[in-house]
Amino acid sequence: MRTQVAIIGAGPAGLLLAHLLYKAGVECVILERRDRAYVESRIRAGILEQVTVDLLRQVGVHDRMDREGLPHEGFALSTDGDNTRIDMKALTGKSVMVYGQTEVTRDLIDAAFRRDIPLLFEADNVALHDITGARPRVTFRHDGVDRTLECDFIAGCDGFHGVARASIPADVLRTFERVYPFGWLGVLADVPPCDHELIYASHERGFALASMRSNTRSRYYVQVANTEKVEDWSDERFWDELCLRLGSEVGTRVTRGPSIEKSIAPLRSFVAEPMRHGNLFLAGDAAHIVPPTGAKGLNLAATDVAYLADGLADHYRGNSAGIDAYSARALARVWKAERFSWWFTSLMHRFPDTDAFGRRMQIAELGYLRGSHAAQQSLAENYVGLPLH
Repeated sequence: MRTQVAIIGAGPAGLLLAHLLYKAGVECVILERRDRAYVESRIRAGILEQVTVDLLRQVGVHDRMDREGLPHEGFALSTDGDNTRIDMKALTGKSVMVYGQTEVTRDLIDAAFRRDIPLLFEADNVALHDITGARPRVTFRHDGVDRTLECDFIAGCDGFHGVARASIPADVLRTFERVYPFGWLGVLADVPPCDHELIYASHERGFALASMRSNTRSRYYVQVANTEKVEDWSDERFWDELCLRLGSEVGTRVTRGPSIEKSIAPLRSFVAEPMRHGNLFLAGDAAHIVPPTGAKGLNLAATDVAYLADGLADHYRGNSAGIDAYSARALARVWKAERFSWWFTSLMHRFPDTDAFGRRMQIAELGYLRGSHAAQQSLAENYVGLPLH
């Protein structure tokens, strides 16, 4: 097999990159080790920045998002039940779209098959070869047959545990990491959301988030210790704790129902530098992880591949400046998003070493946000997403 760009991973990063390359007339093949049902069923984030929405429209994979997505112009910050609305639209002129990553993935996969973009699920034993040479290749096993994919470039979009980043020599790669001492216990339930916008709650007992996937499906989270087990949290216990942290006024609006999915997600900040080694480029979770507090994970992946697709398209037109600048350009935006996600996480969560003084500092900063137009504008500017260019 031969192609111009081999894409490892059929998550949103790899799929969106494939469609951007398709629009630019660049050939690619996507290899994914999981089956289609697994990829399409993964429960992930649900907030799309304006830049991500624009990219989906650019590649023509937006019809269902525009029909079913929920545009949001603001969100609320809650301090021990006291709510303040952050009007993103008024502060920045921009909004976000509530549309689940699961749905984005399904839309991109459906469009890939319509466009005959080669997408191979259940590609096992993927290995990268000669990534610094003139003829890189990918070996893998598919349908019981060992295969080789020759290419010009490899895009590693295969997530935190994938083979792409692991293929970069240890003396080349530098990593930065912060592991947080808590996780998010999330519940998905077919009940109407308690509010038409998201509510981020900072409470003496810990963080909580009231979110949604649609007008009839809610997504709620509470902060829990890393030692907690899902099986120790009955639905009743979860709803009680959520309502307590959201405060009495919002808590009375929470519609309780049986959970259809319940899981605990650990939180970490992670960055790998550089995001290019030879003819291998990292994008999305293969290169960086952010805590979900700032809703940046999927959106960072989208901007990574936007930069990469532009650079690769220019390369095939005779200009390699874009791919040469890719790592530095992407990392500049990544670190700004890491900073915001770290700050927002630190502000809203209860840490094991948060004493009375630390809690007062959180309350004071949240109070400052409530009363300062400039502080709200800074928060909103980062939340809706910094400019792509």
